[in-house]
Amino acid sequence: MTNNLRPGERLDDLQLGGLELIQNPSKFCFGVDAVFLSDFAKVKPGETVLDMGTGNGIIPVLLAGKTKGKHFTGLEIQAETAEMARRSIAHNHLEDRISIVTGDIKEAAERFKPAFFDVITTNPPYMLADHGLRNPDDSKAIARHEVLCTLDDILRESMRLLQDKGRFYMIHRPFRLTEILTKMHEYKIEPKRIQFIHPYIDKEPTMVLVEGMRGAKPRVTIEPPIIMYAKDGTLQQKNGNNSEKQR
Repeated sequence: MTNNLRPGERLDDLQLGGLELIQNPSKFCFGVDAVFLSDFAKVKPGETVLDMGTGNGIIPVLLAGKTKGKHFTGLEIQAETAEMARRSIAHNHLEDRISIVTGDIKEAAERFKPAFFDVITTNPPYMLADHGLRNPDDSKAIARHEVLCTLDDILRESMRLLQDKGRFYMIHRPFRLTEILTKMHEYKIEPKRIQFIHPYIDKEPTMVLVEGMRGAKPRVTIEPPIIMYAKDGTLQQKNGNNSEKQR
């Protein structure tokens, strides 16, 4: 079953309980960062989760396959991408656990009930809007650059939507870590756990995972680093073999 693939689309095996995802390489393909984030995020049985900027729905689909969360909502501003995500949800028969909402992150707190979610996840644009941006209307540019939302937008809306002691999970670039931690504290989402991802054991980290908790007391734990590749180039991190690094 291909679930009515559109021209240019393909169906990728996620190697997770038979789950598959519709992707279009010319528009958006998830990267290893989405896999790392879904492994890092902790979702307890019965919890509700919001994924901000869900793209093609990869993180809700992975979390639905890995956890016993009650319901996952993906918020995506690009209508065509959101429609693709909905077709993936239907293809995997996950309509009762995952909903895709077309909407703006900047208005998320107006769309959903305040303090409604137990967990918020996000794999946001890493680069500032003016950093090498060529085409602000291109879907890949929107995924990579802060064109339609900023770090402030994400944290402000997360503060409003998370329950007290609700958890926030994000993957980002280490060069913005000081800004991330400062703004999290400003929006009352206290950093609790940090984990760096290195391409090789002797190379600087290229990604960082951050967990925060709304209304928590200051105390942060630095997790052991993730090393993606052995010296011979062998992939050490499980999963993500079929993903395409896009950022």
